[in-house]
Amino acid sequence: MSVGHTEVTGDPVVSCAEECGVRDVQDRLGDKWTVHVVVELAAGVRRFRELQRLVPGISQRMLTLTLRRLERDGLVTRTVHATVPPQVDYELTATGHSMTHLIKALVDWSLEHRPGIAEARRAYDERQGGTRA
Repeated sequence: MSVGHTEVTGDPVVSCAEECGVRDVQDRLGDKWTVHVVVELAAGVRRFRELQRLVPGISQRMLTLTLRRLERDGLVTRTVHATVPPQVDYELTATGHSMTHLIKALVDWSLEHRPGIAEARRAYDERQGGTRA
């Protein structure tokens, strides 16, 4: 066993030995923009340009792709209003809203552990001679 390697004892909390479907969810949540878009939609119905302003750095193409993927997964609904020009609203579905609790838990965990993670990185980098991985 190498230095720093720890052995896992007891049963794992979660197992995906069989196909458990987590890959689909991980792919969606793991992309760069999904969490940001979901957080903004959690506040209510938004128009495309409004979302684009609220999510700094996202391009029109990436916002379009992200919203399409979220709509395909049943997390967002898209409503087109028959106006000139057409107005399009995006809104979280009930399933999308249920995901916001998970995102909040992740954000809370991140904030709580941020100082410890920063310290662990600093100590690791020092042990590695100042190089970063």
